[in-house]
Amino acid sequence: MVFALEEINHSKTLLPGVKLGYHIFDSCGRPPWALQAAMLLVGGDGSSCNSIKSADYSAGNGSRPVPLIIGGASSTTSQILSKILGPLSVPLISYLSTCPCLSDKHQYPTFFRTIPSDVYQVRAIAQLAIRFSWTWIGAVVANNDYGHMAITVFQEEIRGSEVCLAFVETLERENIVRDAGRAALTIQASTARVILIFTWYTDVRELFVQLDKINVTDRQFLASESWSTSGDLLQNPSTKKVARGVLGVAIRSSPIPGLENYLRSLNPINRPHDEFLREIWEKEFGCSYRANFSTSSLVEMSLYKSSLSPCTGTESLKGFQNLFTDISQLRVTYNVYLAVYAVAHALHSLLSCPPTNNNSTCFSPKYINPMELLYNFNQLNFTTPQGEIFYFQGPDISASYDLVNWQNTHEGSLKLALIGRVDGFELHLNESAIQWSTGSNQVPVSVCSVSCLPGTRKVRRKGEPLCCFDCVPCADGEISDQTNSLHCERCPSEFWSNPKRTACILRQQDFLSFNETLGITLTAAAVCGATVTAVVFVVFLQYRHTPMVRANNSELSFLLLMSLKLCFLCSLVFIGRPSVWSCRFQQAAFGISFVLCVSCLQVKTIVVLAAFRSARPGAEALIRWFGPGQQRGSVGLLTFIQIIICAVWLSFNPPVPRLDLGFQGSKVTLECAMTSVVGFCLVLGYIGLLAATCLILAFFARKLPDNFNEAKLITFSMLIFCAVWVAFVPAYVSSPGKYTVAVEIFAILASSYGLLFCIFAPKCFIILMRPEKNTKKFLMAR
Repeated sequence: MVFALEEINHSKTLLPGVKLGYHIFDSCGRPPWALQAAMLLVGGDGSSCNSIKSADYSAGNGSRPVPLIIGGASSTTSQILSKILGPLSVPLISYLSTCPCLSDKHQYPTFFRTIPSDVYQVRAIAQLAIRFSWTWIGAVVANNDYGHMAITVFQEEIRGSEVCLAFVETLERENIVRDAGRAALTIQASTARVILIFTWYTDVRELFVQLDKINVTDRQFLASESWSTSGDLLQNPSTKKVARGVLGVAIRSSPIPGLENYLRSLNPINRPHDEFLREIWEKEFGCSYRANFSTSSLVEMSLYKSSLSPCTGTESLKGFQNLFTDISQLRVTYNVYLAVYAVAHALHSLLSCPPTNNNSTCFSPKYINPMELLYNFNQLNFTTPQGEIFYFQGPDISASYDLVNWQNTHEGSLKLALIGRVDGFELHLNESAIQWSTGSNQVPVSVCSVSCLPGTRKVRRKGEPLCCFDCVPCADGEISDQTNSLHCERCPSEFWSNPKRTACILRQQDFLSFNETLGITLTAAAVCGATVTAVVFVVFLQYRHTPMVRANNSELSFLLLMSLKLCFLCSLVFIGRPSVWSCRFQQAAFGISFVLCVSCLQVKTIVVLAAFRSARPGAEALIRWFGPGQQRGSVGLLTFIQIIICAVWLSFNPPVPRLDLGFQGSKVTLECAMTSVVGFCLVLGYIGLLAATCLILAFFARKLPDNFNEAKLITFSMLIFCAVWVAFVPAYVSSPGKYTVAVEIFAILASSYGLLFCIFAPKCFIILMRPEKNTKKFLMAR
């Protein structure tokens, strides 16, 4: 402060013609002493209170002292002084009081400070946690307003950022060993790897001792400005093991040109009443100055060391390196420097007279109005000798901090390294320069739960903090393309999720093809059936003149074999990629082929019944109604009705190829959709009607005599036919995707094979294996 005052007094632009004086009082960190000193300064008369020595440090010319105080080395002291000095309108400028409560202008209208409020350093620490994705943090704080404020502000700042506090431990100075031991055990048991410590450096020292005892050396600590630059901690043996890589917020430092030369030029000879200089000389040079002491002063006599030899006067701090001459970390010093310059600029603004004003309105250095001085503090805006813009925001200044890192040196000790700064709400950080607690440049991980990768979603664990969750894979058809997604998004109907559930891909069109196993199997069965039918046809054609072939109406038998071959072959139309024409043709071929087949069987059954009925007396004319022409006409008529039904259906509402989006899966079925269910039901219904009629007629004719009676074979074959198609309906309705087509093909093939083997297998067996039975005598036998 003295250096800044002398610098200002020698300035030709700042307060020209005005010399600033000062009084310095040492309160020894005790608020009552600070209050007593403040009252002495404001009252201007120290005769009534002689417990504090008012040193003769006045640099003025006898003018009245300015009612302004730079002081308050703690928030408690500043609160007390501001409450007392507020009614007197005496400005108080603190360089070290950080309590957020002092920002309240209503309670402390005359208070100003050149150090940011603690709120800003807590916000900076919270931003560090968010920046490095530390979502699971432990906290150890002082059990007072300082620590409680830090936790409150930290929780407000991290709200909405998914950062949680794993635990909060408090330390009381009265029970520091017990509390530090408890906190150390909590840190050891917790899964949090990043620990915020917001307390005094003496408490931190004991905490590190306790952590060293239980060998906890892998935690990353976040430091508040109260201990982040502590030289005592940096040199502590326990700290070297436990707290390497500490990342902290520190009071900003700035160089002060000329200060080092000024400090090295100081000498007790020139300042005989400077007790601080005398203590430095006694400690560093082992000598003492005896001159100029007042024997009546008990305080000075108590400081006199009779055992020390007198100083010669040649002792000097030039070339001497100690804490007094070290200007590498000017933090609190720079705040004091700013406070002095703020006072000087406020006085300069107050004492400066505009050219147009009457001199009577200007203030004299001898008569300073505290209210006017207070007003000038509120309007203050100037540039410091370091080139910074300085102004007050209420009682505060803009937030400005250094970001520091404790790093290992080659000698094994710890050093303080500057790795960034905080300007307002912005972090400027050189991440590559950070040495973490792991000893590498890899950022430590401190999370309760590992981030959920794309393709999963977060599910909060019941009864645990927000950042503790499980990762659940997205369901089929849903995706999440971001980390830590809360929800999975459903894909559009034409799309499906990829295997990793990270993107929607176009669903692959699926249909019953000739290349897959099911398609190959059904194709082989159809071709085999058509081939067997052709073989039977050839056998019957070869033995067409034998009684077995002629006795069972050979013409209808050949027509029946042709229709069965068409039934087998029509199933092939259902296999392959559906198209407009294939969808129409497959249903028409299926319906007409089966009606032709069943019509032949029905006419065969009617002919058998008519043949036996005509044998009765008076019924000879009955057989004439069922001659070969009538049989062919009946088959044609019954088949023509189905042709009309198919033609009408396919003309107005034919089946069309369409994607079945209702089925959930990576594949979408391309199928022939029935736009008219009525048409399809008429086709199946007509086939069913003919089959039922044929079954009834065959059932009545099953016990008619003679070996050539086919009624038994037709009855059994129609039972199989009806059973297959009755079972077809529920299977068709319940089958998904392309399997509906497979069910229909299976029904076609099963019923076709049933008709082929039930009717023609016994006849082929007699023709080929029992030719002796292929005679008219055998067939006419009862």
